[in-house]
Amino acid sequence: MALSGLLSRLIRTRALGGGQPSRAQSVAVLGAPFSRGQKRRGVEHGPKVIREAGLIERLSGLDYAVHDFGDLTFQHLETDEPYMNVKFPRTVGAANKKLSGAVSRAVGTGHTLVMLGGDHSLGVGSVGGHAQQCPDLCVIWIDAHADINTPVTSPSGNLHGQPVAFMLKELRDKVPDLPGFSWLKPFLSCRDLVYIGLRDVDPGEYHIMKNLGIQYFTMRDIDRLGIQRVTEVALDHVLARKQRPIHLSFDIDAFDPSLAPATGTRVNGGLTYREGIYIAEEIHNTGLLSVMDLVEVNPVLVSSREAVEATASLAVDVIASSLGQTREGAHVVMDESPSAKEDDTEQLCL
Repeated sequence: MALSGLLSRLIRTRALGGGQPSRAQSVAVLGAPFSRGQKRRGVEHGPKVIREAGLIERLSGLDYAVHDFGDLTFQHLETDEPYMNVKFPRTVGAANKKLSGAVSRAVGTGHTLVMLGGDHSLGVGSVGGHAQQCPDLCVIWIDAHADINTPVTSPSGNLHGQPVAFMLKELRDKVPDLPGFSWLKPFLSCRDLVYIGLRDVDPGEYHIMKNLGIQYFTMRDIDRLGIQRVTEVALDHVLARKQRPIHLSFDIDAFDPSLAPATGTRVNGGLTYREGIYIAEEIHNTGLLSVMDLVEVNPVLVSSREAVEATASLAVDVIASSLGQTREGAHVVMDESPSAKEDDTEQLCL
Protein backbone atom coordinates (compact mmCIF):
# COMPACT_ATOMS: atom_id res chain seq x y z
CA MET A 1 0.00 0.00 0.00
CA ALA A 2 1.38 3.42 -0.94
CA LEU A 3 2.20 5.73 1.97
CA SER A 4 -0.20 8.42 0.77
CA GLY A 5 -3.03 5.90 0.50
CA LEU A 6 -2.27 4.54 3.96
CA LEU A 7 -2.27 8.02 5.47
CA SER A 8 -5.57 8.86 3.78
CA ARG A 9 -7.13 5.70 5.12
CA LEU A 10 -5.83 6.36 8.65
CA ILE A 11 -7.20 9.89 8.54
CA ARG A 12 -10.60 8.57 7.45
CA THR A 13 -10.58 5.88 10.11
CA ARG A 14 -9.73 8.28 12.92
CA ALA A 15 -12.31 10.78 11.73
CA LEU A 16 -14.91 8.04 11.96
CA GLY A 17 -14.17 7.24 15.57
CA GLY A 18 -11.48 4.71 16.28
CA GLY A 19 -11.98 2.62 13.19
CA GLN A 20 -15.62 1.73 13.85
CA PRO A 21 -17.84 2.73 10.91
CA SER A 22 -20.61 5.11 11.84
CA ARG A 23 -24.05 3.66 11.30
CA ALA A 24 -27.32 5.41 10.71
CA GLN A 25 -30.04 4.18 13.02
CA SER A 26 -32.47 3.60 10.18
CA VAL A 27 -32.50 2.43 6.60
CA ALA A 28 -35.22 3.29 4.12
CA VAL A 29 -35.94 1.14 1.08
CA LEU A 30 -37.62 2.74 -1.91
CA GLY A 31 -38.63 0.93 -5.08
CA ALA A 32 -38.60 2.63 -8.48
CA PRO A 33 -40.19 0.18 -10.94
CA PHE A 34 -39.33 1.99 -14.15
CA SER A 35 -38.17 0.75 -17.55
CA ARG A 36 -38.47 3.52 -20.14
CA GLY A 37 -34.80 4.46 -19.97
CA GLN A 38 -34.06 1.46 -22.20
CA LYS A 39 -35.84 -0.81 -24.68
CA ARG A 40 -36.32 -4.07 -22.77
CA ARG A 41 -39.39 -4.57 -20.63
CA GLY A 42 -39.12 -6.41 -17.33
CA VAL A 43 -36.63 -4.28 -15.42
CA GLU A 44 -39.59 -2.63 -13.70
CA HIS A 45 -39.96 -5.90 -11.76
CA GLY A 46 -36.50 -5.52 -10.22
CA PRO A 47 -37.67 -4.05 -6.88
CA LYS A 48 -40.16 -6.88 -6.40
CA VAL A 49 -37.72 -9.74 -6.95
CA ILE A 50 -35.03 -8.10 -4.80
CA ARG A 51 -37.49 -7.79 -1.92
CA GLU A 52 -38.62 -11.38 -2.49
CA ALA A 53 -34.97 -12.46 -2.17
CA GLY A 54 -35.10 -11.39 1.49
CA LEU A 55 -33.76 -7.84 1.46
CA ILE A 56 -35.88 -6.45 4.30
CA GLU A 57 -35.19 -9.44 6.54
CA ARG A 58 -31.47 -9.25 5.84
CA LEU A 59 -31.27 -5.57 6.71
CA SER A 60 -33.38 -6.04 9.82
CA GLY A 61 -30.89 -8.71 10.90
CA LEU A 62 -28.17 -6.05 10.83
CA ASP A 63 -29.97 -4.25 13.68
CA TYR A 64 -31.30 -1.39 11.60
CA ALA A 65 -34.75 0.05 11.93
CA VAL A 66 -35.90 -0.68 8.38
CA HIS A 67 -38.59 1.40 6.72
CA ASP A 68 -39.92 0.02 3.45
CA PHE A 69 -41.47 2.95 1.62
CA GLY A 70 -42.89 0.68 -1.06
CA ASP A 71 -42.75 1.53 -4.75
CA LEU A 72 -43.22 4.81 -6.51
CA THR A 73 -45.78 4.87 -9.30
CA PHE A 74 -44.80 6.41 -12.61
CA GLN A 75 -46.93 7.79 -15.39
CA HIS A 76 -46.16 6.49 -18.86
CA LEU A 77 -47.14 9.20 -21.29
CA GLU A 78 -49.07 7.94 -24.30
CA THR A 79 -47.53 10.60 -26.53
CA ASP A 80 -43.80 10.85 -25.98
CA GLU A 81 -42.09 11.21 -29.31
CA PRO A 82 -38.29 10.85 -29.55
CA TYR A 83 -36.29 14.05 -29.38
CA MET A 84 -32.87 14.11 -31.05
CA ASN A 85 -32.98 10.31 -31.16
CA VAL A 86 -33.59 10.20 -27.40
CA LYS A 87 -36.40 7.79 -26.55
CA PHE A 88 -39.18 8.66 -24.07
CA PRO A 89 -37.58 11.90 -22.82
CA ARG A 90 -40.75 13.27 -21.20
CA THR A 91 -41.54 10.01 -19.43
CA VAL A 92 -38.00 9.57 -18.16
CA GLY A 93 -37.74 13.20 -17.12
CA ALA A 94 -41.01 13.08 -15.15
CA ALA A 95 -40.03 9.82 -13.44
CA ASN A 96 -36.70 11.24 -12.34
CA LYS A 97 -38.32 14.41 -11.04
CA LYS A 98 -40.65 12.31 -8.89
CA LEU A 99 -37.81 10.09 -7.69
CA SER A 100 -35.66 13.12 -6.90
CA GLY A 101 -38.30 14.48 -4.53
CA ALA A 102 -38.76 11.11 -2.81
CA VAL A 103 -35.01 10.63 -2.31
CA SER A 104 -34.59 14.16 -0.98
CA ARG A 105 -37.36 13.65 1.57
CA ALA A 106 -35.94 10.32 2.76
CA VAL A 107 -32.43 11.68 3.17
CA GLY A 108 -33.78 14.82 4.83
CA THR A 109 -35.43 12.75 7.56
CA GLY A 110 -32.12 11.08 8.42
CA HIS A 111 -32.43 7.69 6.75
CA THR A 112 -29.72 5.90 4.85
CA LEU A 113 -31.59 5.17 1.63
CA VAL A 114 -31.55 2.14 -0.65
CA MET A 115 -33.16 2.82 -4.03
CA LEU A 116 -34.18 -0.28 -5.99
CA GLY A 117 -34.46 0.14 -9.77
CA GLY A 118 -35.63 0.00 -12.45
CA ASP A 119 -33.13 0.98 -15.10
CA HIS A 120 -30.11 3.21 -14.58
CA SER A 121 -31.70 6.31 -16.10
CA LEU A 122 -33.06 6.67 -12.56
CA GLY A 123 -29.59 7.70 -11.43
CA VAL A 124 -30.46 11.25 -12.48
CA GLY A 125 -33.26 11.52 -9.95
CA SER A 126 -31.62 9.47 -7.22
CA VAL A 127 -28.33 11.35 -7.18
CA GLY A 128 -30.11 14.63 -7.87
CA GLY A 129 -32.45 14.22 -4.91
CA HIS A 130 -29.55 13.25 -2.69
CA ALA A 131 -27.64 16.35 -3.80
CA GLN A 132 -30.54 18.58 -2.75
CA GLN A 133 -29.83 17.55 0.85
CA CYS A 134 -26.08 16.93 0.54
CA PRO A 135 -24.65 19.23 -2.14
CA ASP A 136 -21.08 18.19 -1.31
CA LEU A 137 -21.71 14.49 -2.00
CA CYS A 138 -19.48 12.24 -4.11
CA VAL A 139 -20.56 9.45 -6.46
CA ILE A 140 -19.11 5.97 -6.90
CA TRP A 141 -20.56 4.44 -10.06
CA ILE A 142 -20.14 0.64 -10.29
CA ASP A 143 -21.06 -0.47 -13.78
CA ALA A 144 -19.94 -2.26 -16.92
CA HIS A 145 -20.90 0.94 -18.77
CA ALA A 146 -19.98 4.57 -18.23
CA ASP A 147 -23.54 5.91 -18.79
CA ILE A 148 -22.05 9.26 -19.79
CA ASN A 149 -23.25 9.54 -23.37
CA THR A 150 -25.01 12.77 -24.26
CA PRO A 151 -28.06 12.89 -26.52
CA VAL A 152 -25.61 13.83 -29.28
CA THR A 153 -23.14 10.97 -28.75
CA SER A 154 -25.55 8.18 -27.77
CA PRO A 155 -25.66 5.36 -30.38
CA SER A 156 -28.99 4.04 -29.10
CA GLY A 157 -30.86 7.05 -27.74
CA ASN A 158 -31.64 5.10 -24.56
CA LEU A 159 -31.47 7.33 -21.50
CA HIS A 160 -30.14 4.60 -19.20
CA GLY A 161 -26.84 5.16 -21.02
CA GLN A 162 -26.84 8.92 -20.37
CA PRO A 163 -27.64 9.77 -16.71
CA VAL A 164 -24.14 10.87 -15.68
CA ALA A 165 -23.99 13.42 -18.51
CA PHE A 166 -27.08 15.16 -17.14
CA MET A 167 -25.47 15.53 -13.70
CA LEU A 168 -22.11 17.00 -14.66
CA LYS A 169 -21.55 20.74 -14.59
CA GLU A 170 -18.69 20.36 -17.07
CA LEU A 171 -21.12 18.98 -19.68
CA ARG A 172 -23.69 21.71 -19.23
CA ASP A 173 -23.10 23.05 -22.74
CA LYS A 174 -22.96 19.58 -24.32
CA VAL A 175 -26.39 18.35 -23.20
CA PRO A 176 -29.28 19.93 -25.12
CA ASP A 177 -32.49 20.90 -23.37
CA LEU A 178 -34.75 17.86 -23.52
CA PRO A 179 -38.51 17.96 -22.98
CA GLY A 180 -39.17 16.65 -19.49
CA PHE A 181 -35.86 17.77 -18.01
CA SER A 182 -36.40 21.51 -17.50
CA TRP A 183 -36.46 20.94 -13.72
CA LEU A 184 -32.89 19.61 -13.68
CA LYS A 185 -29.72 21.69 -13.37
CA PRO A 186 -26.27 20.04 -13.39
CA PHE A 187 -24.97 19.67 -9.84
CA LEU A 188 -21.93 17.36 -9.86
CA SER A 189 -18.28 18.09 -10.66
CA CYS A 190 -16.09 15.59 -12.49
CA ARG A 191 -13.65 15.34 -9.61
CA ASP A 192 -16.49 14.13 -7.36
CA LEU A 193 -17.10 11.02 -9.49
CA VAL A 194 -15.29 7.71 -9.86
CA TYR A 195 -16.13 4.61 -11.89
CA ILE A 196 -15.27 0.99 -11.09
CA GLY A 197 -15.81 -2.03 -13.33
CA LEU A 198 -15.99 -0.47 -16.80
CA ARG A 199 -15.57 -2.78 -19.79
CA ASP A 200 -18.00 -1.57 -22.48
CA VAL A 201 -17.44 2.13 -23.16
CA ASP A 202 -18.71 3.88 -26.29
CA PRO A 203 -16.30 6.06 -28.31
CA GLY A 204 -18.09 9.27 -27.34
CA GLU A 205 -17.98 8.30 -23.68
CA TYR A 206 -14.28 7.53 -23.83
CA HIS A 207 -13.63 10.95 -25.36
CA ILE A 208 -15.69 12.67 -22.64
CA MET A 209 -13.95 10.84 -19.78
CA LYS A 210 -10.48 11.49 -21.15
CA ASN A 211 -11.19 15.10 -22.04
CA LEU A 212 -12.62 15.87 -18.60
CA GLY A 213 -10.05 13.85 -16.67
CA ILE A 214 -12.64 11.67 -14.94
CA GLN A 215 -11.20 8.98 -12.68
CA TYR A 216 -12.20 5.48 -13.75
CA PHE A 217 -11.09 1.88 -13.32
CA THR A 218 -11.77 -0.72 -15.97
CA MET A 219 -11.76 -4.48 -15.47
CA ARG A 220 -8.25 -4.45 -16.93
CA ASP A 221 -7.21 -2.09 -14.14
CA ILE A 222 -8.68 -4.49 -11.60
CA ASP A 223 -6.81 -7.40 -13.20
CA ARG A 224 -3.58 -5.39 -13.16
CA LEU A 225 -3.79 -3.70 -9.76
CA GLY A 226 -6.13 -5.91 -7.76
CA ILE A 227 -9.44 -4.96 -6.23
CA GLN A 228 -7.89 -3.79 -2.93
CA ARG A 229 -5.70 -1.19 -4.63
CA VAL A 230 -8.42 -0.06 -7.04
CA THR A 231 -10.92 0.45 -4.23
CA GLU A 232 -8.35 2.26 -2.10
CA VAL A 233 -7.44 4.71 -4.87
CA ALA A 234 -11.09 5.23 -5.80
CA LEU A 235 -12.01 6.12 -2.23
CA ASP A 236 -8.97 8.33 -1.83
CA HIS A 237 -9.96 10.16 -5.01
CA VAL A 238 -13.36 11.18 -3.70
CA LEU A 239 -12.59 11.44 0.04
CA ALA A 240 -8.99 12.64 0.39
CA ARG A 241 -9.93 16.33 0.20
CA LYS A 242 -12.77 16.07 2.73
CA GLN A 243 -15.17 13.67 4.34
CA ARG A 244 -18.54 13.86 2.62
CA PRO A 245 -21.58 11.69 1.92
CA ILE A 246 -21.16 8.85 -0.58
CA HIS A 247 -23.75 8.01 -3.20
CA LEU A 248 -23.13 4.46 -4.42
CA SER A 249 -24.83 3.69 -7.72
CA PHE A 250 -24.48 -0.04 -8.40
CA ASP A 251 -25.59 -1.58 -11.68
CA ILE A 252 -25.91 -5.35 -11.31
CA ASP A 253 -24.34 -5.77 -14.77
CA ALA A 254 -21.02 -4.77 -13.21
CA PHE A 255 -20.83 -8.43 -12.20
CA ASP A 256 -19.91 -11.13 -14.64
CA PRO A 257 -23.04 -12.49 -16.40
CA SER A 258 -22.34 -15.94 -14.95
CA LEU A 259 -23.23 -14.44 -11.55
CA ALA A 260 -25.92 -11.96 -12.63
CA PRO A 261 -27.63 -13.33 -15.74
CA ALA A 262 -30.95 -11.52 -15.18
CA THR A 263 -29.97 -8.13 -16.55
CA GLY A 264 -30.35 -6.35 -19.85
CA THR A 265 -26.86 -5.40 -21.07
CA ARG A 266 -24.60 -8.30 -20.14
CA VAL A 267 -20.90 -8.01 -20.87
CA ASN A 268 -18.50 -10.87 -20.24
CA GLY A 269 -15.51 -10.45 -17.94
CA GLY A 270 -17.16 -8.61 -15.07
CA LEU A 271 -16.59 -8.46 -11.34
CA THR A 272 -16.32 -11.68 -9.37
CA TYR A 273 -18.50 -12.15 -6.32
CA ARG A 274 -15.56 -11.47 -4.02
CA GLU A 275 -14.55 -8.29 -5.88
CA GLY A 276 -18.06 -6.83 -5.80
CA ILE A 277 -18.57 -7.63 -2.14
CA TYR A 278 -15.14 -6.24 -1.25
CA ILE A 279 -16.02 -2.89 -2.85
CA ALA A 280 -19.28 -2.79 -0.91
CA GLU A 281 -17.55 -3.66 2.38
CA GLU A 282 -14.91 -0.98 1.93
CA ILE A 283 -17.52 1.65 1.17
CA HIS A 284 -19.33 0.68 4.35
CA ASN A 285 -16.06 0.92 6.28
CA THR A 286 -15.78 4.60 5.44
CA GLY A 287 -18.91 5.23 7.50
CA LEU A 288 -20.02 7.72 4.85
CA LEU A 289 -22.55 5.84 2.73
CA SER A 290 -25.71 7.93 2.53
CA VAL A 291 -27.64 6.62 -0.49
CA MET A 292 -27.18 3.60 -2.73
CA ASP A 293 -28.90 2.51 -5.92
CA LEU A 294 -29.19 -1.11 -7.03
CA VAL A 295 -30.47 -1.18 -10.58
CA GLU A 296 -31.00 -3.17 -13.79
CA VAL A 297 -32.21 -6.49 -12.34
CA ASN A 298 -34.53 -7.82 -15.06
CA PRO A 299 -36.22 -11.14 -14.27
CA VAL A 300 -37.94 -11.61 -17.64
CA LEU A 301 -34.72 -11.92 -19.66
CA VAL A 302 -33.81 -15.38 -18.34
CA SER A 303 -35.65 -18.64 -18.75
CA SER A 304 -35.10 -20.19 -15.34
CA ARG A 305 -36.25 -19.24 -11.88
CA GLU A 306 -32.79 -20.17 -10.61
CA ALA A 307 -31.18 -17.44 -12.74
CA VAL A 308 -33.60 -14.85 -11.39
CA GLU A 309 -33.00 -15.93 -7.80
CA ALA A 310 -29.22 -15.91 -8.26
CA THR A 311 -29.28 -12.35 -9.59
CA ALA A 312 -31.69 -11.07 -6.94
CA SER A 313 -29.76 -12.79 -4.13
CA LEU A 314 -26.56 -11.20 -5.39
CA ALA A 315 -28.28 -7.81 -5.27
CA VAL A 316 -29.28 -8.45 -1.66
CA ASP A 317 -25.71 -9.46 -0.77
CA VAL A 318 -24.30 -6.25 -2.26
CA ILE A 319 -26.80 -4.07 -0.42
CA ALA A 320 -26.27 -5.87 2.88
CA SER A 321 -22.48 -5.69 2.55
CA SER A 322 -22.71 -1.96 1.83
CA LEU A 323 -24.63 -1.60 5.07
CA GLY A 324 -22.40 -3.64 7.36
CA GLN A 325 -22.82 -7.34 6.74
CA THR A 326 -19.40 -8.96 7.12
CA ARG A 327 -17.80 -12.20 6.02
CA GLU A 328 -16.24 -12.75 9.43
CA GLY A 329 -19.07 -14.90 10.74
CA ALA A 330 -21.21 -14.54 13.83
CA HIS A 331 -19.54 -13.70 17.11
CA VAL A 332 -20.77 -14.21 20.65
CA VAL A 333 -19.89 -11.28 22.88
CA MET A 334 -18.49 -12.42 26.23
CA ASP A 335 -17.60 -10.33 29.26
CA GLU A 336 -14.52 -12.44 29.85
CA SER A 337 -12.89 -15.45 28.32
CA PRO A 338 -14.15 -18.70 29.86
CA SER A 339 -11.59 -20.53 32.00
CA ALA A 340 -11.25 -24.27 32.18
CA LYS A 341 -12.43 -26.01 35.32
CA GLU A 342 -9.66 -27.00 37.67
CA ASP A 343 -10.10 -30.74 37.19
CA ASP A 344 -10.35 -30.31 33.40
CA THR A 345 -7.06 -28.42 33.49
CA GLU A 346 -5.37 -31.21 35.33
CA GLN A 347 -6.71 -33.72 32.85
CA LEU A 348 -5.46 -31.68 29.88
CA CYS A 349 -1.98 -31.48 31.37
CA LEU A 350 -1.61 -35.25 31.77
